[in-house]
Amino acid sequence: MKTKLLLPLFCLLTTYAVRADDFGEPLSGTAIGSNYSIDLSTYEPTQTKNLPADAFDGNSDTYFAAFEWSYGWVGLDLGTPHVITRIGYQPIQESFGTASTTLGIFEGANRSDFMDAVPLHIIDNDAETGEMTYADTRCTKGFRYVRYVGPADMHCVIAELEFYGSEGEGTDEQYCQLTNLPVVIIHTEYNNEPIDKINQIPSQITIISDDGRHLLTDSGTVRLRGNYSKSQPKAPYRIKFQQSHNVVGSPAKAKKWTLINNYGDKTLMRNQLAFELSRRFGMPYTPFCTYVDVILNGEYKGSYQLCDQVTVEKNRVNIEKMTANDNDGENLTGGYFIEADAYADGEYSMFYSDFGTGVTIKYPDEDKITWEQAAYIEDHYNKMEHDPKRYLDRNTYLRHFLVGETSGNTDTYWSVFFYKHRGNDTIYTGPVWDFDLAFENDNRTYPISWMDDYVYRSGGSYTGYMAALADAVAVNDAEGREMLRQIWEKARQGGLTVDSFIDYIDEQEQLLMQSQRLNFMRWDIMNEYIHQNPIIWGSYEAEVENVRNYIRYRIPWMDEMLDYVYTPPSGINDSINYDQTYDVFTIEGQPAGNTINALKPGIYVIKQGSATRKVVIR
Repeated sequence: MKTKLLLPLFCLLTTYAVRADDFGEPLSGTAIGSNYSIDLSTYEPTQTKNLPADAFDGNSDTYFAAFEWSYGWVGLDLGTPHVITRIGYQPIQESFGTASTTLGIFEGANRSDFMDAVPLHIIDNDAETGEMTYADTRCTKGFRYVRYVGPADMHCVIAELEFYGSEGEGTDEQYCQLTNLPVVIIHTEYNNEPIDKINQIPSQITIISDDGRHLLTDSGTVRLRGNYSKSQPKAPYRIKFQQSHNVVGSPAKAKKWTLINNYGDKTLMRNQLAFELSRRFGMPYTPFCTYVDVILNGEYKGSYQLCDQVTVEKNRVNIEKMTANDNDGENLTGGYFIEADAYADGEYSMFYSDFGTGVTIKYPDEDKITWEQAAYIEDHYNKMEHDPKRYLDRNTYLRHFLVGETSGNTDTYWSVFFYKHRGNDTIYTGPVWDFDLAFENDNRTYPISWMDDYVYRSGGSYTGYMAALADAVAVNDAEGREMLRQIWEKARQGGLTVDSFIDYIDEQEQLLMQSQRLNFMRWDIMNEYIHQNPIIWGSYEAEVENVRNYIRYRIPWMDEMLDYVYTPPSGINDSINYDQTYDVFTIEGQPAGNTINALKPGIYVIKQGSATRKVVIR
């Protein structure tokens, strides 16, 4: 039999011929697997054929097939822990073909229910039928139970499996990541899949990071999160640990965390880019966010962003905690955390303002807030909408405004977080959140480059009084406009340039390159219109280039809108010299030659070295 060997993770998947006996004998044990198999000729459940033992009988004409479309599995009880050094697999030769194992995952565990399982390997290429494919593993931990979990919608069909290794408890020195990114592994009780935001499913949650050298694991729960996003095939999740943890270097030590799905954002980075703007504009709190791969019950789910759950605690929304006894005097005045929210009518703890804004009370929690507290924050919020000059903190509001407009976020005023401290009449804005439609990803406003006004005034979504509030604070008030310009100027002089932000985009692209490859193998949507996508760009690189092009014109556009002339700090000159070579792009980012002479009327972007300028040809 021909064989091939895959190199370990983070290496090129070069293959070369070896003999199976070069590895020694595969491990033996008791075959285990999903409760029911399937007869692929009738698609009826069976317990007499296609059984777990058929995957370990050395006969490629027999195979295992689980009754379940997804989450089916087959493996071995080795009797004692073993450190697994190599795995082998062979797809069946029937209709499922070479793709039947792609994105299948091998796991090791020491509990028979696999709640503590961690990955050993992911199959990231189509495997050939009729021969074994082998892969080395990196994990130094010993496991009694090992298994293969098939990819989604494939019945876990597999002709042959082999596990190699040596008996022993092993060490915690090295675990396996799927890519260069941390991996979040969730195993739920009874393999139940999250289906809503209400039912919190008991789970074991594990995070492997630092190139496999760090493992965090704890019991907890998982449920769906989000509003529209929870209806997408690639589901978003809220995880909650039993204990508070700092995860992957996060500032906050907390129990609750979000896994943002980025389904309609094919760059997988738009939230992170907006959070970078938040930091550059000096928002008091920017949510922690890091890219991760996610496995649920042994199945690869895709590339996600692990972010703060925006909650009241240190290093998040840092306001005073309240109790049920804080019902009068200064104690009644805070702290409060609220959200002007287009989906507020679906929440239990909410109210409508005098101007029709639906407002969700995020803190105090809906099961702990008293009648007095709810009445107080409703009254105080109404005061703010009636008299923002007195009750709204313009410093945080205008920074929030700039993040939304610089990113071109059409959802900026669909949902806005506010908070209030105890003993202080001021309502503050933040943090920023929800940018999957930003950076030119909304067909209702594309191309933003043609707009002559702010996004929220040119087709952006808003709830209740939010657009009118932005008008009152940032547009129609002379003092607000000047303050906005000053904040913008400070950010620009502090390093917010076209080139510096494109450098940041480049860094994110490289960081995501391995993970995005797996993600779009799992979710083959690159050539589909998803949610509000305005254009099918056709590749990950082209999706990211669309964002770069947006930044090339948006930052100069904001300069013009704010009546600000950018002067580089001393020693930097980014002006265009039209006597030297330069490149011309349309506002959509398409090449338009290397001269502005004879261009058709329109808006163009001129790039020369590190300098970028927007010009209007009339």
